Amino acid sequence: MTWTVRVDPQLCLASGMCAGAAPDVFALDGEHARVLPEGIEPDERILDVADACPAQAITVHDGSGVIGPRRD
Repeated sequence: MTWTVRVDPQLCLASGMCAGAAPDVFALDGEHARVLPEGIEPDERILDVADACPAQAITVHDGSGVIGPRRD
């Protein structure tokens, strides 16, 4: 199963944290980050990036629902 990663442009602050941590998945595109691939293989690193996003603009979906950011 692949994951779908989304960045909400309304929330994104373009801090660059995601692109710095996972440049194969995220890129800064002007004032917002964007996701490069359509789907990704499950990768704990991307859940960590979603957790660390200062604007909580990144969501990770596994097909059945949102799995990131993780709510503890």
